[in-house]
Order: sequence, then structure tokens, then C-alpha cells
Amino acid sequence: MASSHSSSPVPQGSSSDVFFKKEVDPTKHIRPVQSLPDVCPKEPTGDSSSLCVAPSLVTDQHRWTIYHSKVNLPAALNDPRLAKRESDFFTKTWGLDFVDTEVIPSFYLPQISKEHFTVYQQEISQREKIHERCKNICPPKDTFDRTLLHTHDKSRTDLEQVPKDYLKKTSQAVKMLRDKIAQIDKVMCEGSLHILRLALTRNNCVKVYNKLKLMATVHQTQPTVQVLLSTSEFVGALDLIATTQEVLQQELQGIHSFRHLGSQLCELEKLIDKMMIAEFSTYSHSDLNRPLEDDCHILEEERLISLVFGLLKQRKLNFLEIYSEEMIITAKNIIKQCVINKVSQIEDIDTDVVLKLADQMRMLNFPQWFDLLTDIFSKFTIFLQRVKATLNIIHSVVLSVLDKNQRTRELEEISQQKNAAKDNSLDTEVAYLIHEGMFISDAFSESELTPIAIDTTSQRNASPNSEPCSSDSVSEPECTTDSSSSKEQISSSVTPGAVDIMVNEDVKLSDLELGKLANNIQELLYSASDICHDRAVKFLMSRAKDGFLEKLNSTEFISLSRLMETFILETEQICGRKSMSLLGALQSQANKFVNRFHEERKTKLSLLLDNERWKQADVPAEFQDLVDSISHGKIALPEKKSGATEERKPAEVLTVEGQQYAVVGTVLLLIRIILEYCQCVDNIPSVTTDMLTRLSDLLKYFNSRSCQLVLGAGALQVVGLKTITTKNLALSSRCLQLIVHYIPVIRAHFEARLQPKQYSMLRHFDHITKDYHDHIAEISAKLVAIMDSLFDKLLSKYEVKAPVPSACFRNICKQMAKMHEAIFDLLPEEQTQMLFLRINASYKLHLKKQLSHLNVINDGGPQNGLVTADVAFYTGNLQALKGLQDLDLNMAEIWEQKR
Repeated sequence: MASSHSSSPVPQGSSSDVFFKKEVDPTKHIRPVQSLPDVCPKEPTGDSSSLCVAPSLVTDQHRWTIYHSKVNLPAALNDPRLAKRESDFFTKTWGLDFVDTEVIPSFYLPQISKEHFTVYQQEISQREKIHERCKNICPPKDTFDRTLLHTHDKSRTDLEQVPKDYLKKTSQAVKMLRDKIAQIDKVMCEGSLHILRLALTRNNCVKVYNKLKLMATVHQTQPTVQVLLSTSEFVGALDLIATTQEVLQQELQGIHSFRHLGSQLCELEKLIDKMMIAEFSTYSHSDLNRPLEDDCHILEEERLISLVFGLLKQRKLNFLEIYSEEMIITAKNIIKQCVINKVSQIEDIDTDVVLKLADQMRMLNFPQWFDLLTDIFSKFTIFLQRVKATLNIIHSVVLSVLDKNQRTRELEEISQQKNAAKDNSLDTEVAYLIHEGMFISDAFSESELTPIAIDTTSQRNASPNSEPCSSDSVSEPECTTDSSSSKEQISSSVTPGAVDIMVNEDVKLSDLELGKLANNIQELLYSASDICHDRAVKFLMSRAKDGFLEKLNSTEFISLSRLMETFILETEQICGRKSMSLLGALQSQANKFVNRFHEERKTKLSLLLDNERWKQADVPAEFQDLVDSISHGKIALPEKKSGATEERKPAEVLTVEGQQYAVVGTVLLLIRIILEYCQCVDNIPSVTTDMLTRLSDLLKYFNSRSCQLVLGAGALQVVGLKTITTKNLALSSRCLQLIVHYIPVIRAHFEARLQPKQYSMLRHFDHITKDYHDHIAEISAKLVAIMDSLFDKLLSKYEVKAPVPSACFRNICKQMAKMHEAIFDLLPEEQTQMLFLRINASYKLHLKKQLSHLNVINDGGPQNGLVTADVAFYTGNLQALKGLQDLDLNMAEIWEQKR
């Protein structure tokens, strides 16, 4: 069979070739030896003659031998001994049913034209010019052979003319010369050549020895990996496997005894992947389920770092999902264990009767349940701190790998820039002519080529994949030659894509993947906070099934709200983001609490108003202290004083910033209720807007209900009053004025706790103030109307006659005195004066109307004198009342102007 031409032979040069070859260093320009066959056959054994007949792998390594022969399919199909090539080589055994059909050209293959070779022709034209120029410098081999043949024929003709007694002598002389040369060769050359052969053999033996040492090292890979795995050194095991795979692909390629080692290492690598995932799962369980103490140290930090590095190296990025699942399980167990511990401490709970843990938990009273929730929140806080510490280690590992990738990429870019600068400095016109298996260059002198060869040699020596050399047995250039030859074997037998994979096998994650992984780690920390909050919400909802949370009083709910807000703030500080589930549950419960809080107080106020008899109430000392604290800027209920307190007598009026307010008992309690709303806002800031709306509704309800009971005389039916007196009206007006006094204070308190965008809600207080002022004005008008009806009734019967003062005016003065007596102690002096001025104006209007009806005019007559005397009596009695001495009555307005 024909041999393959994939390996070019190295032909032996003739004697005439020495005149055309340059003296060059064989270590620099000789083509490297091609790779040996996969399985090396045994060399022939026997005597020295048989050794000389058979080709030797050592002595004949620079020339073509039978070992370079290879069989391939084209050689078998193109057998020159066959007269005609068999066209049915593949199809002759397919049966009679096979029909050979014409293959239609594929539509997906492009039509090749000359334009497709334009770029190639442009690139090759420069090289073609250099090749032609080199042909002129060094003629082809055929020219040399024809010249030598012509010379040989000419010499033969000349020799025929020489006599035979000269050829014989010449032959004898030549024989003697050859004998002498043979003796000289035996004495002076054979020993030296034998030494060179021994040196070459020694070098080859050293190379074989180094290969065997490398094979012995590779043979120990699997036991070493097992030892590393027994100590959980996954990264070291993976590095060893990667290094061994690289050696198998490069230095030990084609070794028959290692043909299965590569696949075994791949399977071992897959096993390590599973072991690392299982180990990380075990680590996560151990880390998250250890006792939750105050310290948040990291469990086996070096072990964690090793695991993360190994998982990143193998692109097993789902380990975060494993950690997330373990967090969920741990959060459930924390609550379960806390409930078990708390229930076991309560003797009243019979766990044999109440089997379910949730039912046992619902049997706890508020203090016990509150302590349990506090313990759960404390455990969750430590749990999140522990998770954060672990994730910080993982995050730092990812960032270190990312930083290493960036630095490696920067170094590669710098190296590429240097190489590009070096390439640009070389002359582009480099010509190599392949002749007699050697490289010949006429474009550069030998001095210019030497630095390039030295640089190439140094780069090969610096390669981390080069085979180690023995300084005591092999010289440095020889070792370099072996390393470079192995490099060329790798580059010729491995595809470019595989080379990239080998070069970048330590960096299997891109910057984008690492950045995404770092973000996922941060999101996992957020998820840990959300998990804790979600479990806490479920715990709260489980306790709230029987309406437990809605039945809490203000103090209990405020304590619960503060505890939850503290936990939300702590988790936000730990994880860097506020979780909304627990906050939403708190807001929902707060809304329910606000509704119940408001309904309870509104119902209480309604009951107070329905039982209010609208009489002036004594003011206990605690209420006076309450309003005094408000005057000092403290809008809150006073704390209950422990121990015996000094009993103080209640006051008749409530003193507020120097003004006295006569009030009913309902208003005193209303002030306390208003302070409860304000204090609730301070304790639960999230309900500020709802509390503002509810308080506005409460104030409106008091205003409308008091109006119905007093002005609308509803108290007659509700309480059973006989009549609504002026004192009731004045007392109601004064109570309204007290509430109006505190509305600005309440408004400022809420304004300080609202967001700027919520300031529009403050308009409710403006509307309430207007409604209260309108109500107060209506009460004042009612008081005037009472006297107005009295004046109309009495003065309509007035007659200008003796005696003086008349009975009508005596009765009027008596009613004015009763009115004064009823309201003077309730209303401020200025309000009393303004009220009596309005009453006096009504009096003058009715008197003027009656005098006009009686035709009594200011003419100085007897009737005029009687009227003047009655008016003087009225004026004197009115100004004699307390606080009305300086009242300008202007009684001249009772007379009509003269026409």
C-alpha cells in the first residue's frame, strides 16, 4: 500500500550539495523532529550486523524510515496497482434495491467565483515576489543535476584516451590512499563519532527517564486525589486533576497505558462536583442550625472559602439556592423551637390534652406571648447577622476572583501591546526558502536572526508546561529542544478552540457572570430578611385567628408595635433593605387597632354626652395638672404616680393659661381622650394620618351632639331636664371655647408628625374651628333671643302711667339680674359685656317700638317724664350689676327723631 505524505522525509544530500549550503547552527534552523507513532514497535535484537540493517529510532531519527509510513483511506482507495478504480466501493454491498440517483446541488452552498479569491491573491502577491527573488539567488536542484551529468559525460570521454599501464598505477595509488584514509578514519574519527553517538544516546535516555518520572507522577494522581478528598481539599484535588489532564494532552499524549486515565479523571471530577455540593449543603445546615448565641463568628471559614472556590471553579452556581432553602428551613425551626421552649415553661398548658403546637401557643396570655415574640425576634436578629457574615465571605471570594480576572486581562493586554510593538519593529520582507529540508534566508544576515532564535528559546524555557530538565545529565539547549518539540506536537494535534480552553481553564467564569453572582449574593441577604419577616407574619396571623390582637388595649398594642418596629429597623440595618411584609402586617393591625380605638372612645363620649346634665362640674386636681402639662408643651397623659399621693380638693373652674373655664365633666374627659389620640400618634407614627382623621371625626361628633342636646333641647328627652336654662347654654358655650383653645395645639402636634405632602390634611382642623365658632355664636344668639322674647312680651303691655318705676320695668330689671347671675360666673367679663350690649340693643328696639305705638315722644311732657324715670330706673339697675358699670347703654336711641 502507498504511504502517506503527511510526514515529510528528510533526504540525504549529495556530495555536491555542500557547495550550496550555508554553515548554520543545527539547533536553530533544523526542522524539529515529528512525533513518534502512538505505539512504538520493538527494535530488532541480535548481533551488530542485524542492528545495522534495521532502522534505529535513535540513529536514524533525522532521516525517513519505515516508521514514518502510515496508512489512510485515500491511500487505500488510490491503489496504483488497480487498473480501474472501483466506483461502487461503498455501495456494492447495499443490495439490489439500491438505486444510484443524482445528488441535487445544495441551495445552502454558495457559488464560488473568482471574486472570492481576490483577497487571497492580494495577500499572496507580496510573498510571490519574494519567492521569485529568492529563486534568482538560489537556482533549483534540477539545474545542478543537469550540469553534473554533462560534466560526467565529458570526463568519461577524456578517460578513454588515457593508457591502461597509467590507469593501473592510478588505481593502485588510489587504493593505497584509501587504505591510509581508512586507517586514519579508524584511528582519528571512529572514536570521536562513537562518543557523539553515545552522547546522543545518553540524551535520549535522559529524556526517556524524565518521561518515565512524569508518568510515575501521573500514575499517582488518583491516590493523591483520594487523599485530598478525604481531607475535603476539593480545590487542591481539582487543580491536580486539571494539571494531570494538561500533562496527558501535552507531554504524555499517545501513551497507551494512560489511554483511559483522562476519562477516569473526568468521572472523578464529576464525583467531586457532587461531593462539593453535598459538602456545601452539610456546611449550610451546620452553620445555620448551631445554637443561636450572641456571637456571630463564622463556622470553619477556611472550609467555606475552599468550598466556594471549588464551586466557582466548576461553575456550580446553584449553591446559593441550596443556602436559600436551608435558610427557609432554619427560620421555621427557630419559631418552632421558641414556641416549644415557652410552652414547656407554662404549667397551665396540658400538652397531653392540647396536642397541636399552634393551639398551645394560643393559650398564652399577652405577657407570655409578648415574651415569646421578643425571643423570636432576638433569635431572628442573630440568625440574620450569621447569614450576613457567611454571605460576606462568599461575596469576598467572588470579588477576589473577579479582581484576579481583571488583573489577568490587563496583563494580557499589556503583553499583546508589547508583542505588537515588537512585530511592527521587524521588517515585513522575510523570505524563507525550503531546500533540502533546511531553512535558508537571504533576506537577513545571520546576526539578525540570532536574537530572534534566542528570544524564542527563552520563551520556550519560561513556559510552565515545559518538561523539567536535569542539570547534571542534559545540557540546557538539549532540554529546550525537547520542550519546543512537545509544544509543536500539541499545537499540531489540538484544535485552536481546545487550546483556548486549556489556557483559560482556571478562569471559567466571565466578569458578567461573576458580577451577576455578586448581585445574587446581595439579593440572597435581602431574601433572608424577607424570610424572617414572612415567618413572623405567619406567627402573628396564627395568634390573631381568635381576635387576640384586636382585643389588646392601647398599652399592650403600643408595646407590640414598638417591638415590631424595633425588629424592622434592626433587620434593615443588618441587610440594607427594609422588608415590607411585617411592616404591612403591622400597618394592617394598626388600622384595626385605630378603628377599635376610635370606636371605643366615640362610644364612651356618646355615653358621657347622653348622661350629661350640663351642670358645672368640679375640676379634680389631676385634670388641672393635665392642662398645666399641656401649657408647658407636654402633650401626653401623665404617668401614674406610685405610692401614696397627697389628696387635693377639686377646684370650681379649670385654669388654662390664666383664664378660668367653667366646664362640664364630659369636656374634662374629652380633653383626656384627645391626649390619648395624640399620645397614640407618638407611640405609633405609622397611624398619624388615620388618627388625625379619627380625631377630627370625634371633635365634630362632640360639636354636633352637644348642639343637639343643648341648642336642640335634646337633653330634655335624653337626660330628663325640665328646661334648657341660660346657664346650660352659657356652660355649653364655655366648653366649646375650651376645645377651640386646644385645637391649634393639637394641629401643631400632628403637623410635626406629618410628611410635607400630607399637610393638606390639616384643613380638617380649620373646618372644625369654624364649626365651633359658629356653634358658639349660635349659643350667644340664643341667649339674646331668650331676652328678646321676654322684652317683646313685657314691653308690649307697657303703659306710660304712674307709679314710677312701673311694674313692667321692675320685671325687666329682675330678669336682667337673673340673666347676669346665670352667666357672669361662667363667661369671661368681656363676653358678658358684649352679650348684655346685644341684649340692651334688643331692649331699646322693643321700647322704641312700644313708645311709637303709644305716641309718646320726647317733648318734655308728663308722659315723657314718666318714661324717662322708668328708663333711668332700668339703667341704674343694669349698671349696678357686676362687671357692667362702664357699659355704654346710650338710651337716647329709644326716642324717634322729630320730624
